[in-house]
Amino acid sequence: MLLLAFQPTGDSFAPLELTPSLEQFTIVFGDSYYPRVIGETLALAVGVTLSSVLLGYPIALWLVALPPHWRPLAMSIVLIPLLTNVVVRSLGIILLLAPDGIVNGAIGAIGLPPPGNMLFTHGAVGLALAQVFMPFMVLALYDNLAGIDHRLHEAAASLGASRVRRFFAVTLPLSLPGLRAGISVVFLMSSTAYVSATLLGGRKVRVIGMDVWSEALQNLQMPLASALAVVMLAIGVGATVLLAAFFARLTPWLAPTTRRPRAQRSLRPALARTLVIVGDLFGVASGRVLFVAAAALLVFPLVLVAVQSFNDVPQATVAGFRAFTWAWYERVLFAGAYLDSFATSIQLAACAVVCTLVLALPAAFALVRHPFRGRGALGAFWMLPLVLPHIAIGVGMLRLLQWYTAVPPFVGLLLVHVVLILPFALSLLRPTVEQLDRSLEQAAASLGAPPWRVFAHVVLPTIAPGLAVVAIITFLMSFGEVTLTSFLTTARMTTLPVRIYAEATFSLEPTVHAVSTLLIAATIALLAVVNRFVRLDRVWHR
Repeated sequence: MLLLAFQPTGDSFAPLELTPSLEQFTIVFGDSYYPRVIGETLALAVGVTLSSVLLGYPIALWLVALPPHWRPLAMSIVLIPLLTNVVVRSLGIILLLAPDGIVNGAIGAIGLPPPGNMLFTHGAVGLALAQVFMPFMVLALYDNLAGIDHRLHEAAASLGASRVRRFFAVTLPLSLPGLRAGISVVFLMSSTAYVSATLLGGRKVRVIGMDVWSEALQNLQMPLASALAVVMLAIGVGATVLLAAFFARLTPWLAPTTRRPRAQRSLRPALARTLVIVGDLFGVASGRVLFVAAAALLVFPLVLVAVQSFNDVPQATVAGFRAFTWAWYERVLFAGAYLDSFATSIQLAACAVVCTLVLALPAAFALVRHPFRGRGALGAFWMLPLVLPHIAIGVGMLRLLQWYTAVPPFVGLLLVHVVLILPFALSLLRPTVEQLDRSLEQAAASLGAPPWRVFAHVVLPTIAPGLAVVAIITFLMSFGEVTLTSFLTTARMTTLPVRIYAEATFSLEPTVHAVSTLLIAATIALLAVVNRFVRLDRVWHR
């Protein structure tokens, strides 16, 4: 991608020149169109990030406050939307904001004039992106909040601090590392998203991810698409660095230095007292309203998709319920239109999981059991696909496969999926390996068992539950991936999520809701299996 971005203007399929050229960046910044779209994209990403913070905190605090035996069920409210296809969730937002949808109906029911069609606006795109990426914020905050000593809250309460004051004096400062991680992830992902923006924005809202996709696949201008991706990558890296510096100033107690932190300026006593009074009056009620809004945003679009799959309507966007029907499921299950795509997705996800486990398991053992210089840097390198914009990976892989034309399309898709799910598999396997009791292996070896037998009869049965969890989670991720897959699919090899995306974009039959409902049900079933091995609230806590 970097090499493509610095190519001169000309034939997009010509051999790469090693002499760098800034012609593509001249095109990007010389035309007012691209800077304007970049500015709108960044403004939208900032809005989505702030919304995710406001909605994510109440959910994370609720999860932490629940009794341990209820947390797995509550965590499913976050994990089911997270592991459900992004197109499915966007379809739910379309039903929510349609002219005859729930929002317009609720506003009209309380006597206010309905706003009408709220689709194809920046607000609709922002709501869809907040629904897609808010789970990442919740998980980042939950991981941090779960480690706060509850005795600190008890001490603050014994000193007379109200719930709101305890939040700002204890919870918020100690959760800043998780907040920084959540903000970084949500901003990076929302600034390069294009699937939800395409479905909710139509042609009236443009984000830079849509331009990267169109330049690469429609206009065949790979160098220009790469330059746009590099610009967004640079902005993302710069934003991450600024966020790290900003949060480092807010958390001087975490700085690895012996220098005494500078005294922080406090608010004026009168202003501080006013804020405390206002917070005590409205803080708890506002938190409850935000919690209800966040929970509804996570779950309600999926419920609408399930209800719409039984609705006898001519188009998928008709939100009002007309009559019950099984017709859409009959078309999906017996007409055969989606079976080929479903088979492709199953084969692709299964092969990706096998390849990922073959790579990630020995890597986890190497990182855990064999300390070496640069181990931290290597572990960070493995996480690189999580922070790179997916559109950048898609552009680079697309051009790479254009060179190696002998590589079958299925293998190209497999490579991309392995790259995406490998960091998750490694991060989930490392705690599994760390928890192994090495004395069992030593005992087996002392009885004459060779290494392969120790692994087969001692190590593998011990880590089998962890492997099952990793296999199911990565399978769901690979099966539902659409952003990168849309760059590499062919007419004869289209995955089910990409097929749903195409159906939702060009034809609006309610069969897409039937397929989506089946995928939601499969996700719930697989997460129930995961919970049999490892509690859902502990899966992501790793």
